[in-house]
Amino acid sequence: MISPLGDTAVTLEFGTDIDRAVNARVMAARDALAMAHLPGVVETVPTFGALAVYFDPLEIGQEKLIAALGEVEFFADATLAPGRVHKVPVLYDGPDLDAVAQTTGLSSDEIVKLHSGADYHVYMLGFLPGFAYLGDLPEKLSLPRLKEPRTRVPRGSVGIAEGLTAVYPVESPGGWRLIGRTPLILFDLRADPPSLFAPGDTVSFQPIGQAEFDRLSGAGR
Repeated sequence: MISPLGDTAVTLEFGTDIDRAVNARVMAARDALAMAHLPGVVETVPTFGALAVYFDPLEIGQEKLIAALGEVEFFADATLAPGRVHKVPVLYDGPDLDAVAQTTGLSSDEIVKLHSGADYHVYMLGFLPGFAYLGDLPEKLSLPRLKEPRTRVPRGSVGIAEGLTAVYPVESPGGWRLIGRTPLILFDLRADPPSLFAPGDTVSFQPIGQAEFDRLSGAGR
């Protein structure tokens, strides 16, 4: 379904669930539009189940764009094209680790094993520059956000919420449960692209100790 999104964008909706098959259709639509080279299209932004298409109204009107989008072939049986693979070192010493253990009935070691034992799909970027929503979190770790968000979450904090996990690319408020931290820099305006992660990438987490964290932190300065 195609619907207006303000006066300079439209959305292509493929589903409402957080599902890799639905997200595959979003990514396929993004790639199809890139190859179609429709006039006036400025940018496409994928989300969990929809693709936002931003356009220049001086080049093409919204109705004409919607009509043009209707002519683009989007494949219903799309599969996810492989993106980049990232291995993220994590020191699992987050302030919520013990609370997560108490709530789930798991030990801290079991939480680390579960969290670091999965490969995560980058569904989308949002909330903050470079903030990637990663799924799918093992079901045993699926917990709601904190009732009261923190006013300050340090850069590099690794959090979990619902069926997702994420790394805070910059210091900000946040309500995810923090179980660890990484020394990697995930967003840098001087880099091209500035965000380390992109939709469609795969992320895995590698447990490290304090000494390795300190070494990698120093190397990143």
